[in-house]
Amino acid sequence: MAILVVAEHDNAHLKPATLNAVAAAAKLGSDIHLLVAGRDCRAVADQAAAVAGVVKVHLADAPEYAHGLPEAVAPLVARLAGEGYGHVLAAATSYGKNLLPRAAALLDVAAISDILSVEGEDTFTRPIYAGNAIATVRSSDPVKVITVRTTAFEAAAAQGGSASIGTIEGTGDAGTARFVGQELTTSERPELTQARVVVSGGRGMGSGENFALLEALADTLGAAVGASRAAVDAGFVPNDYQVGQTGKIVAPDLYIAVGISGAIQHLAGMKDSKVIVAINKDEEAPIFQVADYGLVADLFTAVPELGRSL
Repeated sequence: MAILVVAEHDNAHLKPATLNAVAAAAKLGSDIHLLVAGRDCRAVADQAAAVAGVVKVHLADAPEYAHGLPEAVAPLVARLAGEGYGHVLAAATSYGKNLLPRAAALLDVAAISDILSVEGEDTFTRPIYAGNAIATVRSSDPVKVITVRTTAFEAAAAQGGSASIGTIEGTGDAGTARFVGQELTTSERPELTQARVVVSGGRGMGSGENFALLEALADTLGAAVGASRAAVDAGFVPNDYQVGQTGKIVAPDLYIAVGISGAIQHLAGMKDSKVIVAINKDEEAPIFQVADYGLVADLFTAVPELGRSL
């Protein structure tokens, strides 16, 4: 049966996480279709059609999809899923995790979240206990509704495909939610989940003003800035900085953890990084158990010195 991947986008650009979801779909079969639901988003459909491995793009261009509200998109996903799809996938981003469980409920099937691998058409692995164990799950549902951990799958090529594009009708305004407004954070730094280098701070930073130390280091390295949940909860930085089980999952080439003790919830979000460097004055901090390189030092001395040495 065909596989449906829900595209994540901003009505102008296809988000890179969608390419990871397509790569996971390729493990299930070659008949991969992409759903682009938005408003004035033909450019996204064109980008989706060029993705390697995609054979068909469904374009639903309607006012109710302008802001990607899951309450509006979920009925569309559920309707399409009932038209011959055996699997529905999306990236395990905030968007995907908000959307697909709603679609699964409408289909009366279980949602399989955050998969790490595809073992068969009905069998997948996913982390449990904050990533300390990996569960193998098998679903007998007629439609498997799945979110994909993006760091577990290499992204599909953004070019090389030549899928056909077909327009489909929307499902109308669900009437259960409305878009009020949004405040977007703009930065010249790379997006956290896509960055090759991430510099993160924890409660040890002491205050939000002290994150300027990490921002200076990040600018030198061309890195993104992240934070532990403790730092976010303390109000040091916005919650879109959060790395961890309840934040963003990252797997950069280099992860620098500064003033982070290494709670299990934080480790779940970054322990797949290729190289981990920890700076903490507490030599017993759990972060040193997963770090490739550890420096027991006062971060307010070590971080500026590190920046000057680069």
